[in-house]
Amino acid sequence: MSDQDFQENFMGQRIFFSVGEPSGDLHAANLIRAIQKVSPSSTFRGLGGSRMIQAGMELDYDLTSLAVMGFAEVLPKLREFFRVANLAEQSFARGEVDAVVLVDFPGFNWHIAKRAKKYGLPVFYYLPPQLWAWGGWRVRKMKRYVDHVLCNLPFETPWFEKRGVDAHFVGHPFFDAVAQQPLDTKFIDKWRNNGRLQVSVLPGSRDHEVHNIWPLQLEVIRKLAVKHPHAQFMVAALKDSHALWCRSQLKATDAKIPLQIFAGKTSEVIELSDCCLMKSGSVSLELMARGKPAAVMYHLSQTTYAMAKLLVKCKRMSLPNLMTEELVLPEFLSHGKLNSCSAHKAIEDVTAEMSHMLSDSDYRTAQRRKLQQLASQFAKPGASSAAARFILGKLSKLDEGTLPIDGESSMHVARTRQVA
Repeated sequence: MSDQDFQENFMGQRIFFSVGEPSGDLHAANLIRAIQKVSPSSTFRGLGGSRMIQAGMELDYDLTSLAVMGFAEVLPKLREFFRVANLAEQSFARGEVDAVVLVDFPGFNWHIAKRAKKYGLPVFYYLPPQLWAWGGWRVRKMKRYVDHVLCNLPFETPWFEKRGVDAHFVGHPFFDAVAQQPLDTKFIDKWRNNGRLQVSVLPGSRDHEVHNIWPLQLEVIRKLAVKHPHAQFMVAALKDSHALWCRSQLKATDAKIPLQIFAGKTSEVIELSDCCLMKSGSVSLELMARGKPAAVMYHLSQTTYAMAKLLVKCKRMSLPNLMTEELVLPEFLSHGKLNSCSAHKAIEDVTAEMSHMLSDSDYRTAQRRKLQQLASQFAKPGASSAAARFILGKLSKLDEGTLPIDGESSMHVARTRQVA
């Protein structure tokens, strides 16, 4: 069906989004724009961030301000999470919504899905939680509360389908973001070809991530600067507040290190780099798309680490590593306090890996080729458009009363629409 057919054959939809991560804010904004392209009369409201506002969503609450990861980090904010979930349910109860789109953030979004199903609303999960890696038993929640899972990794679709969940592969929206993000050529020209090997350093997108990872990364930088005095370190902070905090952790002796900290220049810094020191996250897909070798760090609280040992079923966490049987991005996990034995060991191990990258050009080239081969298979844009068309296609069938969802046809087949 062409975009014109979509526009001509069904009315606009009122879509509620629930997005709790800064990266999800970006991907949801691109999905909103993709929906608007084929359904200009559709409207959007819900929980998200500033990029979704720019895309045209009416924001009920900035959920990205609560973004946390890990059991210990969530507990202090539980009361606020439930207040926000109740706020969303009020919108459902007033009949202001035709469908709900969830993006990542499963601990909270299960509550949104449950409330949406209470009012007979179709629920789509875009960027679904990695249940195949940890928490596989929660697939029962997915079956009960989610009607369609829009999968981002090729192996996710058969995994969900095998467990009775309706799943559809659309691709990963990160590649849409990479393709659509114009690089600042003036910035790149200024910092390119300065005769140094350039190391990009990515400390994460959440406040607590930066506070946990940057002190460890800074220790690695200090050690590498001694071993590789011709290396230049370029830190890509997500926002100004992160850049200011990173600078506040520098000592007077760090002034000798060729270290620059930037805000809002992540893609440019990655593009400039010969190799990368990064916090685990979806930005690993951009490194894959740009063919940049990297060492991946992630640090957990002792409580989260203890729980993860019981729940996590896969040995790797970075998305490129999950797409292939080969370890294309070496991973290093630490836990506990930042001065723990685990953290010190991670610093030493990461320093050794990064030193290998900086001293051995053949090793960097081999790692780059592995990433480029992987990118040729998976780094293809189009996820936002595919997801938009899938969602609108399903909702158009609901408007016709022909698509019962999740065995609850009495609640869904004949929906009453409020037409302005």
